[in-house]
Amino acid sequence: MSDFIISEPLLVSLADYVPEGGGATGDSFYLKTDPTVLLKLFHEGKTQQSMDELRLSHLVYSTGIPTPEPGDYVTTADGRRGIRYRRIIGKKSYARAVSDNPEKVQFYAEEFAGMCKRLHSVHLDTTQFENVKERYGRMLEANPFFTKTEKDKLARFIADAPDRDTAIHGDLQFGNAIFVDDKRYFIDLGDFCYGYPMFDVAMVYLCCYLSREEFIQEVYHLPKTLSRRFWDCFAPVYFGKDRPLSSIEEEIRPYAGLKTLMIERETKEPMPEFREALRSILS
Repeated sequence: MSDFIISEPLLVSLADYVPEGGGATGDSFYLKTDPTVLLKLFHEGKTQQSMDELRLSHLVYSTGIPTPEPGDYVTTADGRRGIRYRRIIGKKSYARAVSDNPEKVQFYAEEFAGMCKRLHSVHLDTTQFENVKERYGRMLEANPFFTKTEKDKLARFIADAPDRDTAIHGDLQFGNAIFVDDKRYFIDLGDFCYGYPMFDVAMVYLCCYLSREEFIQEVYHLPKTLSRRFWDCFAPVYFGKDRPLSSIEEEIRPYAGLKTLMIERETKEPMPEFREALRSILS
């Protein structure tokens, strides 16, 4: 990987911060005396994940990929770890934008697709980042919910996927891209790596199309009909307007199914609604 060294975390007090929001990996706050300082505080037990994101955030920022500037590694008195970033004041995610302005879903989907295409055109120094195949291989090996035969089939599919040296966000969904005015940024870079973009775009499909209605409502504040509309507008811009949507989805479904490895890593339980997309691999 890289020579980036993580120093001992600085002790901070949450009494100095104002809560701003929360998510699957942690909570966010901004500094009372300087609102341009954002603290992302990871949930208890996610120390390694916080260190991975810190390292990757600095590496990604150094490539010029648009992402908030990372700063110090910190800890609280109760041992939670966090990262301070330069706060993007007034930002809005594409998911929130669609929720607030559903009539503009096509505009936001097409703009997000353009961001993704630009990200996937960035060539990386592969000595500094992990190959997506290696990452999926590790998650597959650690997953307790697939049989050995299933793991062998999934491992062959991963190995046979095309090789690329281009950027992969790792958790590419419309809640992890933000904008303010004419500036656009990617956030939550803990799974950033390099490889075949289909591993990345599959997350957009999974979140918009394969996720349960209640999950989409809870996390993105959207009805599933609107998230599906987002995908239907996203896909022609990303893949090309001449390609049938059915052809795109046939190719992307097994990659979306593989995302269950990442999700089961977090939930620690099998996710049958996503495993269904692996049928073409496992049959």
